[in-house]
Amino acid sequence: MRVLFHPDDGEVDVAGGAVELLALALALATGKGGVATTTSDGPSFGGTDLTSVEVVLTGGPGVLIRVDPERGVLVIEGDRPGLDVLADEFRSTAELDDGGHQHIEYHPDHFYLAAGSLAMVLNSPHGGMPIR
Repeated sequence: MRVLFHPDDGEVDVAGGAVELLALALALATGKGGVATTTSDGPSFGGTDLTSVEVVLTGGPGVLIRVDPERGVLVIEGDRPGLDVLADEFRSTAELDDGGHQHIEYHPDHFYLAAGSLAMVLNSPHGGMPIR
């Protein structure tokens, strides 16, 4: 799994295989753990490779997606209901049989993201754009 942080626009780009996305979905569903990430020689489009994703169960409310810049880690922390919804997002993306991506972004009154969350682009295991 490769996770790029684009500090200029406050966005995180997550790309990985189905097994990697499902492993992160499991960590989200249990509220603990995480996954190691890899770096690539491929283009980063101005982003910075992060070293891992860490999941932390908190009292919430909601889910906060942030980067710990000192450790180079994507931290996803939140309450049980919010982490469950985000786990479902990762599972459904992992099970796509075509390319595509989804944007996970906070807006006022968002039903599971907390204010201050970074935006996230979650890519299909088959690439970020549909094959068809």
